[in-house]
Formats: sequence, C-alpha cells, structure tokens
Amino acid sequence: MNPLGTFTPTGEMTSRGGVVPGGQPFALTSAGPMQCTIGVGRAYITGSTAQGAYPVAVTVPETLTIGDGHGVYPRKDSVILRVYDGLYDTSGQTAAVLEVVQGQAEPNPTAPVASGTAEKLYEITVPAGASAGNSGVPWATAVADRRRTTVAVGGISAGGWTSSWLGSYVGQYRDNRGVLERWDGSQWQNVLETAGTWVTPTLASGYSNDGNNQGRVRYRKITMGGVPHVEWRGGVSWETAGKLPNDGQVLASPVSTAYRPAHLCSVAAAAGGIPLKIDFQTGGVVKFIDNPQVTTWASFTGIVYPIDA
Repeated sequence: MNPLGTFTPTGEMTSRGGVVPGGQPFALTSAGPMQCTIGVGRAYITGSTAQGAYPVAVTVPETLTIGDGHGVYPRKDSVILRVYDGLYDTSGQTAAVLEVVQGQAEPNPTAPVASGTAEKLYEITVPAGASAGNSGVPWATAVADRRRTTVAVGGISAGGWTSSWLGSYVGQYRDNRGVLERWDGSQWQNVLETAGTWVTPTLASGYSNDGNNQGRVRYRKITMGGVPHVEWRGGVSWETAGKLPNDGQVLASPVSTAYRPAHLCSVAAAAGGIPLKIDFQTGGVVKFIDNPQVTTWASFTGIVYPIDA
C-alpha cells in the first residue's frame, strides 16, 4: 500500500521526502560477495513544486549487483530509490526503481548524492580490487545507513541518518536518537533533558535519610519544555511526632545557586497523610512549615519546581 495523505511539509507546496517508518523498511542484507538485497518498504519521493511528491512502495525484495572495485583505490557507491517521470525528465518512462550509483575511486572517496526525484538509502564502501572472486564487499562493515524518515504532518519524525536538518514549522517534533525535540522556528529544543547528575545534600541535625523507606534525599536539574527545573526524590525522618528539628530547616546548608528558584516555591509534600508544606526559598534554604499534627517522616519524591525568572 503506497503512503497517502499530507506528509511533513517543507513549504507551501512541497513535502519532506523519506522512508515511511514501521518495521525495517528497505532493509539491506548480503546476497553474495558483490550483491545485496533490499527489502520491502514505502517512501515519499519529493520532486519540484510542479511535480509534487511521489508515494512509492517496493513490494518484493530486490537484489542489486555492486560493480567490481578499482585496482588501486576504494570508492563509495550509493543505493538510491529513484522516481522517473517522463513528463518532467528525459527518461521516457514512469517508474520507481532501486539503483546503485557508482562513486569515484580515489584515496578518500565520497558517495554520490541523491539528486532530483530520489532518496538515498545506503552508502557502500567498495575496497580496491573487490570482486566476486577476490573477497568481495565486507558487508558487515561496508554499509552506512542513509535512510531518513518522513511522517504525516503533526507526527513525530523517527529520526534518520543525520540530525542536521531544519524543522519545517513551529511546533514540529522529532525523536533525535532517543531525545524528544521541538522546532521553535529557528532551532530544535529538547522537550525533556537531564541537565545534571543527582546531588546528595547533607541533612541538618535531627533528620535522617530514608524516611518511610523512600531512599536518600537527592536533587538534580532538568529541563522541561525549555524551562529549567529542579527535581527532588527520597525521604527524611525525625524522632518526635509534632516537633520538627532545626526549626524545620532540613538541610545542613543551603543548596547552591544553580538549584535555587528565582521566586519562593511552596510545595505540598507527602507526610503520612498529614498536610505538610515545604518552602524552597530563593536563598537556597529548604524548610518544612510547621504543623503540630505532623508525624515523623516526609517525602521529597515527585517534587519539581522551576528555577527561571
């Protein structure tokens, strides 16, 4: 089934070409010393504004033959999925084909680009002297994946072989090697990124870690939607119910400047079913607000507050 519908736009009348994700589209496997097989898959091949985009599909695996290597130098060939359209080119045909485009043999070879109505799928390094009777192509190391993906407008792009491509519209999302990013009109912004490792503070006298078996108190800086936050976890305990040690100040010293909020943040905390508030002050002090009904433990797990102005 050919892909249909509105794919990722690149302009008023153009769309981003690429492979439609799902399974392993156009998977390359060795079929012999100088042959490879390209598996089934679907793609969008973009043309000029007048042409538009071509939905294509390879429904049966196809075997391609790689030309023998140069006698002295290596070369890089490109495996390309190309659309021929006799209304716009000189081919005299209308077809979608898989091709091997040979590169130039030289000491530091480069692979041919996919020009016109074409999408590059792979680059194959062909050693000097390679042939069916002389070792052939070392398939395990010779293939570079150059497939890029395209999705329907509003969908999250599943990445591709390069992360340098620009976004098409504000609010577009992509998965960049496991990091979710959003295009803001000029650059990709991480939607959620850990900006630092966990910090384990020293507790003030009278407080102990692992309150209610919730682990040591720790905090770290994270970025959410482009906004820096501090995330906490763990629990503390103390000896006497209804009496907070150290006037409620939990830490032996204030948190460092990088973790302090620009404004006072008052946060509700779990404390054995008793309402308890924690103030995260601009000076770095972390303080429980006294409640005479408080028990002997409180949790920091799940607390997140912004630190920007």
